[in-house]
Amino acid sequence: MAQIATVNYHVHKPERQSFELDAGGIVGNLVSPELAPKQMAVRDVRSFDASLSFQEHSVGFATLPTNVQCFDAGSDWQDTYGKELSKLLRAEIGAQEIIIFDHTLRVDDPNAVRAPARNVHSDYSADGAQQRLIDILGEDKAAEWSKGHFAFINTWRPIGAAINSAPLGFIRPTSVADDDWILLDLIYPDRRGQIMGVAANPEHDWFYMSKMTPDEVAFFNIFDNRGLPSVAHSALDMVEDPKVQTVRRSIESRTLVRYAA
Repeated sequence: MAQIATVNYHVHKPERQSFELDAGGIVGNLVSPELAPKQMAVRDVRSFDASLSFQEHSVGFATLPTNVQCFDAGSDWQDTYGKELSKLLRAEIGAQEIIIFDHTLRVDDPNAVRAPARNVHSDYSADGAQQRLIDILGEDKAAEWSKGHFAFINTWRPIGAAINSAPLGFIRPTSVADDDWILLDLIYPDRRGQIMGVAANPEHDWFYMSKMTPDEVAFFNIFDNRGLPSVAHSALDMVEDPKVQTVRRSIESRTLVRYAA
């Protein structure tokens, strides 16, 4: 049986829209374009498809206990965690080379530096992905990688407790129409990027994994230069059990991967 969740869609407008992060030099200050909340049915992977395929849905789930005890900023955990994620991505999607370039801790608290992203989106446009490739590798190495098969893959896991509220949800790529996508600028204090927002469509087929634990990881495609669809995703405004009061805490890690030719 599907759950009902509220998601915040983007809105088509004649002018170019943007997010401004750390606006005014204030860490965590976010200026957002207009969003339109909609209630959508959301299916639970645990009950509808235990064999969900990364190649079909651009999303996979795996059990991956971690040896990291604390993900707080400044802790000496990134090398250990990076090795765990690299092993996962080699095994699950066949990545040959993996660069982990960003970790973001999110807490579902209005005062958090980074709260869950409550807008339906994917992290890169084609131009944004190419620019990020250059940012990470430099122009010469980026040109070399562009001749082969590369992708940006996000990994996501709960921290501390199972997710009871604001779980991460995904839209089956084949249910998203081409004109649902909206190009958005992403403005940081020191650089600019581009992401893809998503407008509402009643045909969207939403799914998630219920009550994900800190031993479970989602990995999902956000750009692939050989055409695997980027997956639209968002935190879902829903609660699994109203008697549970734990606050969602999670870590997402952005990776650049290269596949065999």
